[in-house]
Amino acid sequence: MRNKSHPFLKKAFAAYAAKWTVLVLLTAISTGSVVALFLWLLEKVTLLRWQHSWFLYLLPVAGVLIYFLYKLAGRNAEAGNNLIIEEIHKPGAGVPARMAPLVLFTTLITHLFGGSAGREGTAVQISGSFGALLARKLHLTAAETRILLLTGIAAGFGSVFGTPVTGAVFALEVLAIGTIRYDAVLPCLAASLLADITCTAWGIHHTQYHINMAAELSRLVPFVQVDILLLAKALCAGVAFGLASYLFIRLQHTIKHYSNQYITYKWLIPAIGGALIILLCFITGTRDYLGLGVVSNQPNGISIVAAFHAGGVTNWSWLWKIIFTAITLGMGFKGGEVTPLFFIGAALGNTIAMLSGAPVDLFAALGFIAVFAGATNTPLACTLMGVELFGGEYLLYYAIACFAAYYCSGQSGIYTGQRTAVSKINNPDY
Repeated sequence: MRNKSHPFLKKAFAAYAAKWTVLVLLTAISTGSVVALFLWLLEKVTLLRWQHSWFLYLLPVAGVLIYFLYKLAGRNAEAGNNLIIEEIHKPGAGVPARMAPLVLFTTLITHLFGGSAGREGTAVQISGSFGALLARKLHLTAAETRILLLTGIAAGFGSVFGTPVTGAVFALEVLAIGTIRYDAVLPCLAASLLADITCTAWGIHHTQYHINMAAELSRLVPFVQVDILLLAKALCAGVAFGLASYLFIRLQHTIKHYSNQYITYKWLIPAIGGALIILLCFITGTRDYLGLGVVSNQPNGISIVAAFHAGGVTNWSWLWKIIFTAITLGMGFKGGEVTPLFFIGAALGNTIAMLSGAPVDLFAALGFIAVFAGATNTPLACTLMGVELFGGEYLLYYAIACFAAYYCSGQSGIYTGQRTAVSKINNPDY
């Protein structure tokens, strides 16, 4: 029997597809453009800080300014990425439009005066804020708002790092530990890809990383197509990367908890945090742990790029970056955690490689993605990030390191809004 409603179904599907095409285009183009502006401004303020070293001594004042900006205009925008994740889980609280300009401005202040922070949190909050505004203006349903916020996360993440596939999977995987939903995979992938294209079209270029292993992989067993010894080293390194993630998570949360508990005047929290960062610069004798840390302004400086070369970092560079970043973000400054996590992982991977005789560039790459995987509980997205950033030749090593880090990083992550769908272990009290 012929279905007479078939033409109506086709029209309904066409209208639905057209609607989401427009929504994704608006989200992706706007996000990619604002992220491009943000990355350009971030580069400019970093250069200014390098040229004027005395800016660092104003970091406590900058922290107080950030506090009062959020006190006067922030309201629930203070929750940042967690607010967006909570809104996706349970719509109702709303993501304010003021979140975008506020986090953009305060992140630039953090970097201008020397805070150790990242950039992905800012990009995600900008895109989430715009998506929520668009949903309110178009009177979208709660289910449609959820998907639009997911596309915003994907667009922001994919464009800020130049990893569109990772951006899409990250948006779907970060919501709950141990599970991933694919109901928004197509709009997320489209938004992430288009946002990355838009960002690149504005002339923004992302840092290129390479793995140049000179020696061929040795095969102890002829019919096994991987280096078993190197795979075992990657597994052990993955455990270390997970423990580094756990240390970062616990330290940042602990600093935030106790500073709010014991410091009566809340505006003093970022002021003290800024003073501690200045003190740490004197203790370490370097400013390489400030800012993003992707590159250094010193010829032999410590940075993510330097970690891909033997002797590029010290044995404790990863730990110093944890301390600098945990204080910066735990005491009220703004920015993301992901790029500092890249620094921590690459530096730790370099150290492990030097101690174990493993290839430095490969293990720096493994740490780059695996510490991030452990801290955000997104091992699949981070495995894909390894492919997008470093090539697919070492996919198995990426997966081993990322999933080992995921299981060894504890039951929580850097995002408190993230929920637990499947426990990593049977006994939560373990």
